This record gives sequence, C-alpha cells and structure tokens, in this order.
Amino acid sequence: MKLSAVIITKNEERNIRRCLESLQDIADEIVVVDSFSTDATGQICAEYGVKFVQKQWAGYSQQKNWANKLAANDWIFSIDADEAISAELKNAVLEIKKQNITEDNVFSMNRLTNYCGKWIAHCGWYPDSKIRIWNRHVGEWQGEIHETISFSTKTKELHLNGDLLHYSFASPKDFENQMFKFAEMRGHDYFQKGKKYANFYIIFSPIFSFIQRYCFQLGFLDGAEGLHICYIAAKATKLKYKTLKKLQNCNL
Repeated sequence: MKLSAVIITKNEERNIRRCLESLQDIADEIVVVDSFSTDATGQICAEYGVKFVQKQWAGYSQQKNWANKLAANDWIFSIDADEAISAELKNAVLEIKKQNITEDNVFSMNRLTNYCGKWIAHCGWYPDSKIRIWNRHVGEWQGEIHETISFSTKTKELHLNGDLLHYSFASPKDFENQMFKFAEMRGHDYFQKGKKYANFYIIFSPIFSFIQRYCFQLGFLDGAEGLHICYIAAKATKLKYKTLKKLQNCNL
C-alpha cells in the first residue's frame, strides 16, 4: 500500500515540524495545502520536501477534499498539523502497509490530547477514536463543524494500536477561544437547520454537560486541568444556545 499523508495548514509553525517528523517513516508522500500562512509554515515544509500548495480557505471539508485530490496515491492518511503519531501507531501503520488491503477497509485510531502540557485521559476526550486512513475513492469529508468522513460503500473498520497525539492547546486561553468559536458556529448551524430554541436548553444543557464530563466521564481524575476543561465546555454549551436564541430573535 502506498500512503499519502494529507495536511491542511494556516500559520502552523509551532506544530508542523513535529507532525512532519512523525510521518517520515510511514508516508510515501506528504501533501500540505496551506491557506496562505504568514508565518514560517511554508519554509518548514520546504525543508521536508513535501508537496506544498496554497489555496484560499474554503471550509474544513472542502479544503480537505481538495487536498486529497492532489495526492499521488489513493490511500490517504488525513492528519492535522497539531497532531503526530506515536511510536506504537507508527509500527501499526507500517504493518498494514505490508498487507493486501481492499478498498473497503478503513482504519481508525485513538487520539490522545495534550492540554497545556498534560495528557488528558478523561473528560470525554479519550479514546476519541477517529478514522484517518481510507481509500479516497470510497470516502470524502462532509460537514463544516467537527467534519466526518462519509463513505459511498459499506466499509470494514479496523482499529490500529497506538495513539494519534494531539497537541491541541498551549494555554487555557487558546482552549477557551476555540471552544467559544465552535459554539457560535454550532449555534449558526442549528439555526440554519431549523432547530428551535427553548429556555430549558440554556439552563439545563450546560449543567448536564458539566456533570457528564466531570462525573460520568471521570474528568475529576484529570485534576485542575480536567475541572477547567469541563467548566469551559459547559460555558460553550450555553453560548451555543445563546447564539441560536439571538439568531431566532433577530429573525422575528
């Protein structure tokens, strides 16, 4: 199996080198589609001889699908710039590359997220299984918020050992900004899909979110970081419904 690693970027000089280093032994090709970064992302990519193409931002799914079409190989490993593969996952990928893989096989892996220097094993963040290797003829990205892969045929999912290491947030503020950004996007998405606002959403959904993550998903075991993650997730849930309410009120 020949494998093309595909990455989309925008100002990822903090992360991209680590990502590219981790792919050296498994990727037969690395494709980077960049949304006109103004930092050193391009220069770092040039050091690794990747196929580097710039394209104006078109949304997560469209950008990734366009990038997949640039790959020389049909088998895609979709990886984000702030991710890297663990040694165990690297070995698992090397093993499947030796096998006779059929087009209907897709490969998932667990993603382990690093929050401000701490690996988070709870809060609903782990194992966070993701399909990241598949044949581009049978699958493409869909959706603009937490995009997923849609397959045109019945597939057989095989889970790989090892973790996809996600170096997501360098500071609590980074986490808050992203959570609130996605909360507002989700509120707009709900509005466009015709979801109706109800007062109990804004009251009870944040409470349920906190209890679910902190208690049922054992966020308390992640210490102070776990508490902050669960608290901000609850605030983001409230903002999502506040955004929906605002949009519906403006449309009256």
